[in-house]
Amino acid sequence: MEFIIKEITSEYRAEVDTILQHEWSAPPIVSRGKTIDTRTTPGFVALVGDKVCGVVTYQIVDNECEIASLNSLIENIGIGTALINAVRAVAEERGCTRVWLITSNDDIEAIRFYQKKGMELAAVYLDAMDLSRQIKPAIPLIGMHGIPIKHEFEFEFKLIAD
Repeated sequence: MEFIIKEITSEYRAEVDTILQHEWSAPPIVSRGKTIDTRTTPGFVALVGDKVCGVVTYQIVDNECEIASLNSLIENIGIGTALINAVRAVAEERGCTRVWLITSNDDIEAIRFYQKKGMELAAVYLDAMDLSRQIKPAIPLIGMHGIPIKHEFEFEFKLIAD
C-alpha cells in the first residue's frame, strides 16, 4: 500500500483533530507535566489516497524537538517510520540538538518501535502519571495489556553533540 507524507495544513486539520481526539482525548496532550495543544502544533499526515492514515505532531522549544503525538492507523507499512523521519528532517534543518518523546510504561508496542528505530531511552520518570492525571483526569489508570499506567519513558534521537 502506498502513502505520501504532507504537512498538516488547514485542509487536514479537522481530520487530524478528530483522530487525536479519538486516539488521545486530545487536546491536550500531557508530557512531562505540561500541556500541548495539538490543534495548533505543526506536524505531518500520511495519506493513502485522500484519507489520513497517520499523524505526527511536534513542537520545537529551546533547540529541542518534541514529538507530541504519533499515530499510524495502518500498521506495518512504514507510516510511523516515515512520520518520524519527516519530523527528524525538520529538526535537523532547524538545528535542533535532539528529537524526543514521552510514552507511558504500558505501551509495549511503542517502546519496541522506538528502540527498533534507533531511539535511546533517555530517562524514566517514576510515578509521573500521577501529575499527568491531575492535569488531564481522562488518562486511565489501566492501559494496554492490563498494565497499570504509572511511569513516563523518554526516548530520543541525538542530532548534534551537546
